Amino acid sequence: MRIAERQRVEGGGERITVVPESLDDLWHLSYVIDPGDFVAGDTTRRIQRNDEDLRDTGGEREHLWVKLEVEDVEFAKFANRLRVSGVISECSREDQLGLHHTINVEEHTELDVEKVWNTDQLERLEEAEEATDQPDVAIATVEEGEAYVHTVAQYGTEERASITGPTGKGEYARPREELFEELTAVLQRLDADAIILAGPGFTKQDALGYIEENAADLMEKITTVDTSSVGDRGVHEVLKRGAVEDVQQQTRIAEEASLIDELTERIATGAEVAYGPDSVAEAADYGAIEHLLVLDDRLRSERAGEGEWDIDVDRLVETTEQKGGEVTVFSSEFDPGQQLANLGGIAALLRYRLS
Repeated sequence: MRIAERQRVEGGGERITVVPESLDDLWHLSYVIDPGDFVAGDTTRRIQRNDEDLRDTGGEREHLWVKLEVEDVEFAKFANRLRVSGVISECSREDQLGLHHTINVEEHTELDVEKVWNTDQLERLEEAEEATDQPDVAIATVEEGEAYVHTVAQYGTEERASITGPTGKGEYARPREELFEELTAVLQRLDADAIILAGPGFTKQDALGYIEENAADLMEKITTVDTSSVGDRGVHEVLKRGAVEDVQQQTRIAEEASLIDELTERIATGAEVAYGPDSVAEAADYGAIEHLLVLDDRLRSERAGEGEWDIDVDRLVETTEQKGGEVTVFSSEFDPGQQLANLGGIAALLRYRLS
């Protein structure tokens, strides 16, 4: 994320001009832009013509500058864009004022976001800005007869390839070299900056030997890690052990995986923990929160007035920070976020037990 400009506006708000540079950045923006905010940028809009001498063709698209009062934000991951919809409050064509419009925000689209910013939202922008120079990481997990390749993003991990088939002996067995060949081809196509090769036993070492012999250019990118599983569970092990952090100094997912593991361990042992909105709000009032964990989509819905919690979530976050606690907003796209959702979407690691 590139932050191009910051400017104070009336009412205690701030206009921040951002330029998203990756799909991660679009995801971050989907959680800092709320209904009621103002978003401005260049766009195209189909304009109906009133020229009676021309046959109505359903309108022609024109380039416009618009400022929207936001009603809805949608992160369209598979379309590589962020859709921001609302009512036009300012426009380079006055006849479009008051009409509904959607700005499709893509990578390298300059966008003005004007609002009264919450502390965690500003921190999220700063994290996105700092993450710009982090390398792209692929995690390949392999064992006898199967291999998986995932890429790591701030919004979660994404499976890019699943390669399966029996190896060893038998009529339907495939040579191990075929599995390694296909895995190597996938890794070459991804063109990642760093590759973590993981899995149980010696299969990953055999795969590494094949890569060294047939795609030596990949070797300087590869780090090996021992895991007991492959696929999604293997990826979780890699993240939990901090292997990604060795090549990405600060990875949201690795932090979330570690925090959720500590949370579940504390719950199992009856240690210092609170979960659910009411219990966490009580802990915040007592100044007992060491680390607040809150799910991004629940935080967004509560701020939009569409949630079910009987607490003021912004006050809770502010109280936690004022009393020295940390706040981590979890991604609902990744497994730790799903685990947090099962606990009500909000939890806290406490300094001491309340009862």
